[in-house]
Amino acid sequence: MTYEPMMVPRQKPNRTTRTVLIVVAAVLVVCCAVGACGGFWFYRSVKGAVEPARAAAVAFLDDVRAGNYPGAYGRLCDEVRETMTLEEFARIQAAQLKISSYEIVGVNVSNYNGRVTATATVQAVQETTGAQFTQGMRLVKEEGEWRVCQ
Repeated sequence: MTYEPMMVPRQKPNRTTRTVLIVVAAVLVVCCAVGACGGFWFYRSVKGAVEPARAAAVAFLDDVRAGNYPGAYGRLCDEVRETMTLEEFARIQAAQLKISSYEIVGVNVSNYNGRVTATATVQAVQETTGAQFTQGMRLVKEEGEWRVCQ
């Protein structure tokens, strides 16, 4: 008679480590997706707040560069227009050195007790001298529109 070994069932491989790694990877993918969507939403909301102020600063500077002083005067805030007439504004702007080019390098919008203001940082080059300078331009939101309030 021959000896037949008794059949022992094979042990199932331990897959706990693999299962834990799959769960961790899935959670990590979900967190990254939520973070990316949240970051995109935050970027869009900040850009939506900053872009109108930037556009108002660009429009004002373009009017001044083109010599359209009535147009630039119309973009000023009420506070400045109450203290200065269009003729005074045009005389002051005409006496200043002309700007050959400019770039808005930053816009900061803030809301303090319901008063929305912005500061646009402008780097400009003077036409005759070629000198570069940086200037802050204060803007105020009045009646839903951004206005320059120098």
